[in-house]
Amino acid sequence: MTLSAPPEQALRAPLARPGDPPSRRVARIAGIFMVITFISIPALLLYDQVLHHTNFVLGAGGGDARVYVGALFEILTLIAGIGMAVTLYPVLRRQSEGLALGYVTVRVVESCLIAVGIVSLLAVVTLRRDLAGAAGTDNASLILSARSLVAVHDATFLLGPAFCAAIGNGLILGYLMLRSGLVPRRLALLGVAGGSLALVTALLVLFGAYKQSAAASFFLTLPEAVWELSLGIYLIVKGFKPSPILYDDGRRAGVDGPLTPLLAAPEVAAPVVAAP
Repeated sequence: MTLSAPPEQALRAPLARPGDPPSRRVARIAGIFMVITFISIPALLLYDQVLHHTNFVLGAGGGDARVYVGALFEILTLIAGIGMAVTLYPVLRRQSEGLALGYVTVRVVESCLIAVGIVSLLAVVTLRRDLAGAAGTDNASLILSARSLVAVHDATFLLGPAFCAAIGNGLILGYLMLRSGLVPRRLALLGVAGGSLALVTALLVLFGAYKQSAAASFFLTLPEAVWELSLGIYLIVKGFKPSPILYDDGRRAGVDGPLTPLLAAPEVAAPVVAAP
């Protein structure tokens, strides 16, 4: 007489079926979103006229189209930032739901601040198009209004891409990746270290130690940028490393099932010897 082994004792093996597992697709999409956020870097070059030339609002030189293209790049950046956070949330919540929700919140706040900065520069362009050279326009007042809007953009650039990126992408995301083991340990440590340095330089800029465009700020922010770009490329090319949170089949509250499917192996018959 033979009896089958209990279901809970059945061995489990990776599911062999065509196509990538959900975790691989999530990693690829998140990586693509992360790389897209770097499109904001050319926007700073496109904004040069409106940010650094006082007479821009008076109609001196061109540059309207450059501002519009830069605004488009930043819109793509804020969409990609939220997209990455939302994409990673189902994975990160398996490690810490509170921190995962905090990460999404920080990215949303960052994107909102970026949007305010975009609006402020588009307002400068509107003043230039509507009032520059018009009869009765007070050039001094026009310049003052434009520089006030540029100051708003500079403040949002500090609070958003500086503070929020350091806290969100650096400290929170780096810590979650480190604890979960979804990426190589050294890469995750780079994220935590880069976020710490970026936060320090943001604080120094806030308290007037130097400007955000200073060389010191660039070098202290560079590790954070390297971390973000490296993470995006790693997720696109390799995906997540094997981690227990990817195989969680519901033992944690609120988990929707394993992101790397598992399949129970065929039941193994356990021979039982009848009593004499």
